[in-house]
Amino acid sequence: MSLLAIGTVAFDAIETPFGKTDKILGGAATYIGLAASRFGKRVNVVSVVGGDFPQEYLDMLESRGVDTAGIEVKKDEKTFFWSGRYHNDMNTRDTLDTQLNVLETFTPVIPESYKDCEFLMLGNLDPDLQRAVIESLPNRPKLIVADTMNFWMDIKLDALKETIKLVDVLSINDEEARQLSGEYSLIVAAKKIMEMGPKYLIIKKGEHGALLFHKNEVFFAPALPLEEVFDPTGAGDTFAGGFIGYLAQSQDISFENMKRAIIFGSALASFTVEKFGTERIQSLTEKELAERVKQFVNLVQFDIELENSL
Repeated sequence: MSLLAIGTVAFDAIETPFGKTDKILGGAATYIGLAASRFGKRVNVVSVVGGDFPQEYLDMLESRGVDTAGIEVKKDEKTFFWSGRYHNDMNTRDTLDTQLNVLETFTPVIPESYKDCEFLMLGNLDPDLQRAVIESLPNRPKLIVADTMNFWMDIKLDALKETIKLVDVLSINDEEARQLSGEYSLIVAAKKIMEMGPKYLIIKKGEHGALLFHKNEVFFAPALPLEEVFDPTGAGDTFAGGFIGYLAQSQDISFENMKRAIIFGSALASFTVEKFGTERIQSLTEKELAERVKQFVNLVQFDIELENSL
């Protein structure tokens, strides 16, 4: 399989009720790459960093199956930086600082060896850039998954709608689904968004799980109850990376297999929140992931005999 991920590789500085960090490794493509590579295949990442980005981070990504040849290094510029503070409920946060730096003029440069990809994951970026990537590929990938956010709905709604027409799976949260559709009911919202182009829609609900929609079918995956959520940063990107990584490894993009991919993505995201930044997803073992997936299965599995119950 050939999996291409486009997104940010960045620095984050995070403050939660459990502590705070200085600059640490972050960025959507970082989390996507680390999660997707868990399934035994290399992930090609296209991004941009500055001359201040440590080589040790690139080496770490390479060692975990992320091909960094597509990460452009602009030596005379600085890496994208975001700083945020989470509230006590860990569901809301305040942005303290955003420094676009190299991202301000970022135009994805896709190496020739990356272009004929079967699976494409578009991290949260300017929808014009996302669309340019799709249109630059010589062949349409087997599956295109895109993430976006309310920021682009506020300032580039028309461009976003043009991009949405070209993707197979759109991944957004419940607030964004309501904003994009203009509907409060997520069922009605999902129908309206799929009419815009995507065959599948994932609506993430944070600590309340995720919904997968396709035509008139709906699948709900609960979130695993955790004793502590240490840092939610990157959980959504980890989820997306696990989702597309599992599909790419299995080469099966049926709705039934997407249900399994949702569970694997959710399991990986549940590890990410246990530590600051990428620390936990870096150290994750296959055994730990397998046990966590079993916990998800046990969470929703039950036997019932309707004839004796009604």
